[in-house]
Amino acid sequence: MLYLVATPIGHLGDITFRAVELLRSVDYILCEDTRHSHHLLAHYEIKKPLKSYHKFNETSREEDLIADLKNGLNIALISDAGTPGICDPGLQLVQRCQEEGIAVTALPGACAAILALAPSGLSSERFQFVGFLPKKASELRASLQEILQYPGTTICYESPHRIEETLEALDSLAGSRPLAIARELTKTFEEYLRGTASELLAHFKAHPPRGEIVLLIAGETETQDFSSLTPQEHVQSLQEQYGLSKQEAIKLAATLRNVPKKTIYKAVHLAVDSEDC
Repeated sequence: MLYLVATPIGHLGDITFRAVELLRSVDYILCEDTRHSHHLLAHYEIKKPLKSYHKFNETSREEDLIADLKNGLNIALISDAGTPGICDPGLQLVQRCQEEGIAVTALPGACAAILALAPSGLSSERFQFVGFLPKKASELRASLQEILQYPGTTICYESPHRIEETLEALDSLAGSRPLAIARELTKTFEEYLRGTASELLAHFKAHPPRGEIVLLIAGETETQDFSSLTPQEHVQSLQEQYGLSKQEAIKLAATLRNVPKKTIYKAVHLAVDSEDC
């Protein structure tokens, strides 16, 4: 059987008794970085073989792992921190196990996204997790445009080197939207912040951030019924609300309406041509 075992995201004490017992009982343990995971296993006196399993070798290791599992071996998969498969290697192996009829189970434990949401003060009745935001500026902006339409809280991961750029984009798109940031969770310099993009930017310019960051974005509270708008009205509304170019608004309207971009483009330009006649 394949076991997905959550490990601490900072404080070594944040692991369950069941997880420790399981790690002591399996035939071997898959991990992203054997040197990193060795510290955790040594702390709990877990003496099992460690094998590296990361995004650069998960495909090449797959056949051997499937063979071991079919031969009855019990294998645990851990990541450097948190829950395997959540922005960490694991999905590909789980999918292959499902195809092969191999049992997979997961043990509960640390997950930075949930740990950041609980004390954020933002709504937890409805939320979405989008993982790491895009690095390219145009893709980041497009992603944020969609996120800002979501009626619940959005949780995403960001690096300390890019958080200011992301906050600047949010400030230009929705400067009054409430945000929350959780940084270095469970570690010595753990920090929770809340405010608008400009307020958080000011904080980080005065105190350059370090460590892992979870960014939470409050949901859109004034959900609009797009069905009552023509494509042209919808595009115009998005332009006015978020300061978008016409092309950006057309792309976002198409996404929100779940129709091809060319459908909105044709409708908008047809309406413009009709007005000129």
